[in-house]
Amino acid sequence: MGAAHSHEDLEICESDEEEYEEYEERRDGQEEEEDEFVDSRDDTFATSSSSTLRPKSPSSSLNDVESKLRALKLKYPSTQQAPPPQSTQNSARLFRYINGNTPKAKWVTAEKFSSYSFLKTSQVDDDEEDEDVNQDSEKEWWVLKLGSKIREKVSDEMQLKGYREQRRVDFVAKGVWALKFGTIEDFTLFVNSYNNCLFENNHGVELNEASKAKIFGKDFIGWANPEAADDSMWEDADDILLKSPQGATPLRDTQDLTEAFEEATSEGIHSLALGALDNSFLVGGSGIQVFKNMRQGIQGKGVCVNFEPGFGGVHSAPRKALLMRAETNMLLMSPMSQNRGIHQLDIETGKVISEWKFEKDGVDISMSDITNDGKGAQLDPSASTFLGLDNNRLCRWDMRDRYGMVQDLATANAPVLNWQQGHQFSRGTNFQCFATTGDGSIVVGSLDGKIRLYSSNTMRQAKTAFPGLGAPVTHVDATYDGKWIVGTTDTYLIVICTLFTDKAGKTKTGFEGRMGNKIAAPRLLKLRPLDAHLAGANNKFRNAQFSWVTEDGKQERHVVATVGKFSVIWNFQQVKNGAHECYQDQEGLKKCYCYKVVLRNESIVDSRFMNDNFAVSGSPEAPLVIATPMKVSSFSISSKR
Repeated sequence: MGAAHSHEDLEICESDEEEYEEYEERRDGQEEEEDEFVDSRDDTFATSSSSTLRPKSPSSSLNDVESKLRALKLKYPSTQQAPPPQSTQNSARLFRYINGNTPKAKWVTAEKFSSYSFLKTSQVDDDEEDEDVNQDSEKEWWVLKLGSKIREKVSDEMQLKGYREQRRVDFVAKGVWALKFGTIEDFTLFVNSYNNCLFENNHGVELNEASKAKIFGKDFIGWANPEAADDSMWEDADDILLKSPQGATPLRDTQDLTEAFEEATSEGIHSLALGALDNSFLVGGSGIQVFKNMRQGIQGKGVCVNFEPGFGGVHSAPRKALLMRAETNMLLMSPMSQNRGIHQLDIETGKVISEWKFEKDGVDISMSDITNDGKGAQLDPSASTFLGLDNNRLCRWDMRDRYGMVQDLATANAPVLNWQQGHQFSRGTNFQCFATTGDGSIVVGSLDGKIRLYSSNTMRQAKTAFPGLGAPVTHVDATYDGKWIVGTTDTYLIVICTLFTDKAGKTKTGFEGRMGNKIAAPRLLKLRPLDAHLAGANNKFRNAQFSWVTEDGKQERHVVATVGKFSVIWNFQQVKNGAHECYQDQEGLKKCYCYKVVLRNESIVDSRFMNDNFAVSGSPEAPLVIATPMKVSSFSISSKR
């Protein structure tokens, strides 16, 4: 189950194409007399090139259809940009992908003449209501109704992908489906209608220039109209990389992923803490397992640090592990302890030497996440500070007292962390995640999808605030030099270029100053609908990260993310290359679908690249480490000969 693979975009099979062409000829030459159309409602579909069924003509006029629909009190859009009402002319051929990831997998015809419509309703599904609808019963959503098979809320979870040359869209709706259109005009009409519905469902307003300006702001209008965005920074970065032998990354068809190590763990794994020096660590429910860092990956040393009974609270194992002080100490945070503080573990002795409290002005406060001061801060042997994040707080904590003296942990009854720097925002920030660059600049992701950039000097006001695309950001990462950001949402990754040219003609990052209106549009990393479905029930993106660099002058070469049973790897140079094949014939934001997949037997806890120092000669990257609850595996990336 360790082999890497990449599902290519699958063509509709030849027999289905022939049958489709016969349908087109019959429809063009259809006479007035009517033949009965049999509409299959079974879940088992098959193709037949000898079928001679034709659609039954509508028995009522379009006016009758219109009056009946309005009697159902369906809301119709008021602008020309909104989706069209249901029409008997909105028809296409519906295919379903069966047998999953097996040799028998194939496309089969579900409905030869499938009419579609976009309906606005509070009842998302015939059998059950959507969770969002349950929270607000008055809210209405755009829903795609397709023949007798599909009624699905228009959302990013559908993972819709268009193939213009094939006049076809693929999507997920309790299965994987393809819709094949007779003309390019029909294909374009459907895609435009879908995008209009998606925008309104995500942002709560109809798609028009005024609403785009309100949501994205005048400086980020290129995010809503990517064709008008300034992508010169993406292209300049491409030129620099392509001219640098050290920076260039082999293309995906010249890379192999080889599994070097796989080890069973003694207990369930909750988190992965990779070290850049001698050791890495797997954190479980009752202790920490120590692994030796090698150029082929990580290998167990047979050493385990067991937690004392009641550590971190009852039934609350640590979920966050942060290495610091040249990786001799580890800070541990568990969900139950976030309101009380964190545990500090001395790795060399295997003992918890302190439980720190989060406190400001004599009042206990909570923290939802912690991280190092910078990309390489865990290597600093004298570091005493780290960053903390909560819903409306961003701050730096110091393990020394306010007078600069190290606290006596042996006698301190309840050591208190000193709030060294930070800000408590009054409301509305809804911080969810954060990360740092090499120089200590901070990127923060929020529930509303915004991504804020703070300099290393101040946390009171963001230098740059990128607008959201309609989905919460659950994880963020930045490159060592701060030029690139990757944000994780449930259904896609968003890659942002932070470079801009100031009024003096100097190139800076958005961490250093206000970017103005010459801002490059972001690019999205997405799964093909089939892979999104095959990833498993818990098919949400988690923890997207760049490969790990801790030195100036080195370039991150890959992006890796976890989704269900998949570890998904993108070639970062391909993502930045505006001429890449994925971006051809696309409208809107550029979306990259070229990736490699590593499949595991169970849902993946985390997947991360080791530090760049562990890359072997001839390999474009350091080993990839993938942890599941009961196993940890290491993969090396090598160039094919």
